[in-house]
Amino acid sequence: MSSAVQKRRPQTAQQFVLEELRRAITTGELRPGDQIVQDALAARFEVSRVPLREALKALEAEGLVVHHIHRGYFVAELSLSDLEEIYRIRELLETEAVRSAARRMPDGTLAALEHAQEEVERAADAGDVPGMAAANRRFHFTLIEASGMPRLVRLVTTLWDSTDAYRSLYYTDTPHREQAVHEHRAVLTALHRGDIDTVVHHLDTHRAHAVAALREVLDTPREPGQG
Repeated sequence: MSSAVQKRRPQTAQQFVLEELRRAITTGELRPGDQIVQDALAARFEVSRVPLREALKALEAEGLVVHHIHRGYFVAELSLSDLEEIYRIRELLETEAVRSAARRMPDGTLAALEHAQEEVERAADAGDVPGMAAANRRFHFTLIEASGMPRLVRLVTTLWDSTDAYRSLYYTDTPHREQAVHEHRAVLTALHRGDIDTVVHHLDTHRAHAVAALREVLDTPREPGQG
């Protein structure tokens, strides 16, 4: 096991496995539809099957994995209608959060957004898909959390969690990474001007581009042996 994994290992084996499995799913290491081979993961994480099973149950409750009788656990797959519904709900909730955040704009928010965007751009330039996905999430939630509406933030977090695996697929293509960088910069420019309507417009466009790209992913048949 790598030293990096050991350094971020929490106190209990179950917490460790849960964290590592969630990371593998949300970064695209485990893709939608992939089977979760418990024996291999138990050996990789150097744990027994017990904490692994408990972690999988927790991820099943979150909707990140599904269990099929006699077949085992698989990374959850979303239908196109699921994805479109999630992004539509995100649009409604995030618009409210962003309008509230833009009105409040707590001290340090713009600086934190600029810093997150620098990380987005570094990852995009390097072709670092997991890094891009993580930095992108920091960018968006820096703004959403500035709304001062913790219950709304929790709802949005659940929606993001359910599509994280697909977001990593989106960032695999260089043009998509470049487009996201451009759209984030447009959001920042509008925020600096205090133009809330334009901020909301750019974020709506940002989500629409992601949905269009993911629609293509979901419409593309998987190769034999995938998932």
